[in-house]
Amino acid sequence: MITTIIYTIVCLVVLGLLFSVVLYLVAQMFKVEEDPRVDIVESLLPGANCGGCGLAGCHAFAEDVVKASSIGSFYCPVGGDAVMEKIATALGQEAVKTEPRVAVIKCHGTFDNRAKTNCFDGYASCKVMASLYSGDTGCKYGCLGKGDCVSVCKFDAIHLDEKRGIVEVDEEKCVACGACVKVCPKSIIELRPKGPKNRRVYVSCSNKDKGAIARKACSVSCIGCGKCAKVCAFEAITIENNLAYIDASKCKLCRKCIDECPTNAIWAVNFPLKVAVTPNKVEVQNPVVKNEN
Repeated sequence: MITTIIYTIVCLVVLGLLFSVVLYLVAQMFKVEEDPRVDIVESLLPGANCGGCGLAGCHAFAEDVVKASSIGSFYCPVGGDAVMEKIATALGQEAVKTEPRVAVIKCHGTFDNRAKTNCFDGYASCKVMASLYSGDTGCKYGCLGKGDCVSVCKFDAIHLDEKRGIVEVDEEKCVACGACVKVCPKSIIELRPKGPKNRRVYVSCSNKDKGAIARKACSVSCIGCGKCAKVCAFEAITIENNLAYIDASKCKLCRKCIDECPTNAIWAVNFPLKVAVTPNKVEVQNPVVKNEN
């Protein structure tokens, strides 16, 4: 009996040693030497692993950057130009500066602007809600207000205003990682350049219905009238599918389109109020301050 136990133990030990040697040889045969620069680049990254660069995480980003002949096509939205400059220095390359971007909500269908037509009592998820029906208002293109974008934001940069029924972006916290853009089933979130002095002009609407239908669903909906495009001297505004769109690369921030828009669907962010001085009178133009929130 004792001999059998000892024999069993010896066999197990021998097999364990044999398998260890085999695993070691296999590991040595198939091991891949990693470029030491990968660890250096990864240490310079913020470690958010947000996927905003389009890759699986910071390690994958570091691997691809090191393998590439040029880092010009790579960008870390969280670290920004400062981090990319450090990476370029570490790799002996020159960094390419990228214009900062921020997420904007292309919908301002608050409870005041867009009345509810029914009530969704299912699971609180925009994805689930969108898969079942068009929404609980007359606009099938607008924000569903269930906060999927809020849950995926790792930087606390987007919040749901339950009293107004719409999400808002905190531009001071937003790093333009794009997580909210990817998760929104209505595609109402866009990454746009922050613009000079953080000033930007954009259409805060995604409704593609014809004018009368869109206006009935939401009082601040774009009706595709084209007045903004006609007044724009820089050809920055196009009308497609009954919806205006402002090309940030062409827009000169003159804001003539805002004065022309009959539904207040175009928003200007971080601009001072216009003041018109006339004889014996000082008039504030556009007294309603339009902010992203």
